[in-house]
Amino acid sequence: MTTQLLALMAPPQGQGGGMSFLLIQLGLIALVFYFLIIRPQSQARKKHQELLNNLKRGDEVVTGGGLMGKVTAMNGERITVQTGEATVVVHRRRIVQVGEAVAPGQDAR
Repeated sequence: MTTQLLALMAPPQGQGGGMSFLLIQLGLIALVFYFLIIRPQSQARKKHQELLNNLKRGDEVVTGGGLMGKVTAMNGERITVQTGEATVVVHRRRIVQVGEAVAPGQDAR
């Protein structure tokens, strides 16, 4: 009885595709990961960079902190924004909306 039970639990003879099947599964998981996470993030980053490259004086902007105002000066990565009676200097990458164009991944409220 014990030998029959062991014979039933043993893997069948002649099947050696376990490792190749595992590699195929890992490859498919990597493809799904790329198309669902990595590629959309890189496309969003490119769109945001394009939005910031087209920034000019006089544009209405919204920062990541929620400040809304008009660009009055640009000095490299430092953008001066006139908001109400105050003038604020923000980093270029913190701008999430220019006019009606919203950076990818941001909420247009």
